Amino acid sequence: QVQLVESGGGLVQAGESLRLSCTASGNVLSIDGMGWYRQAPGKQRELVATITRGRRPNYADAVKGRFTISRDNARNMVYLQMNSLKPEDTAVYYCYADKTFTARGIDIDSWGQGTQVTVSS
Repeated sequence: QVQLVESGGGLVQAGESLRLSCTASGNVLSIDGMGWYRQAPGKQRELVATITRGRRPNYADAVKGRFTISRDNARNMVYLQMNSLKPEDTAVYYCYADKTFTARGIDIDSWGQGTQVTVSS
């Protein structure tokens, strides 16, 4: 099973920036789509941004113009640069990989453990 590990979360004030990173490990050969989702207390998990292997991004309306998703295919990593953070961005952010090709086979719908992002007003 592929492991996705997030880092970079923390506590910041409104208007500040954070950069999240996610590393995939476990004899990974390649990964198709990757992305970031978030879940705030009492709410359902929602899409933040996704990116294809060809680096085509897609963003939720709530983060367009503020967040930028990128990836490093050689290192099996995906990043989320978050600027102009707002209190409503407070959530646990999860890394996601839709199809991961490993030495053992193919893993579908893999998730990280999540990293907390808290934005104070």
